Amino acid sequence: MTDPISDMLTRIRNASAIKKDEVVLPMSKIKYEIAKILERDGWVGKVEVIKEKGKKNGSAAFDNLKIVLKYGDGHKPAISSLKRISKPGLRIYVSKDELPKVLNNLGIAIISTSHGLMTNKDARKKNVGGEILCEIY
Repeated sequence: MTDPISDMLTRIRNASAIKKDEVVLPMSKIKYEIAKILERDGWVGKVEVIKEKGKKNGSAAFDNLKIVLKYGDGHKPAISSLKRISKPGLRIYVSKDELPKVLNNLGIAIISTSHGLMTNKDARKKNVGGEILCEIY
């Protein structure tokens, strides 16, 4: 797989489209950080790491990331749009002055900065730019 972040976003988008309660996907640090930002800002319910035990034949077992999705009234998904911006073939970087406003500041953009992953609102407060990973609203 060449783009694990895009895979994560697609799994969340597909699961919310068919009204699943949770998504389980392979764990990585960047996926975990993105999920924690989504949890902190109220886009998903709960994020946890599921530790896997080693298998009997000695092969390695990898941890999984469990994301509990959030729904509103009438079982309407909290996330209506989840879009990957910067891709492996075309990286999108912005300066501190060019940080995006997603849906007139009702949504968020997740930015990878020199200070770690943060939302566009936090990056604006800290006066830093970086790579725009995705937009959520």
